[in-house]
Amino acid sequence: MKAWLTVGAILAGLAVGAGAFGAHALREAVTPRMLEVWQTAVHYQMFHAVGLFVVALAGGRLAPRAARTAGVAFVVGTILFSGSLYVLVLTNVKWLGAITPLGGLAFLVGWAALAVAALRAPAG
Repeated sequence: MKAWLTVGAILAGLAVGAGAFGAHALREAVTPRMLEVWQTAVHYQMFHAVGLFVVALAGGRLAPRAARTAGVAFVVGTILFSGSLYVLVLTNVKWLGAITPLGGLAFLVGWAALAVAALRAPAG
């Protein structure tokens, strides 16, 4: 579970950096709509970094296989969802938007796996 805490902290720190980059460096470089897209990527990255903290901190109490699935899904989702949006904003390559829903699907799998991990956890 230490790995999930580490990855979550890294993703959270990168989200803060990406948010600052968007607010300062991108404000004049992209359209307001693209800045919104950037901020959506930042928000989802931070939400799922926090999800990794939940996996890490509750890890010993959760069903391990489902908790691991949740962690992996959150990381994959962040790469596909937030990553595709970041690259879309920076490059204006529109087809990257087709990858974003796969990241959203991974996020949904992660939250479902976390629910399963909690339901299967021993009482107490």
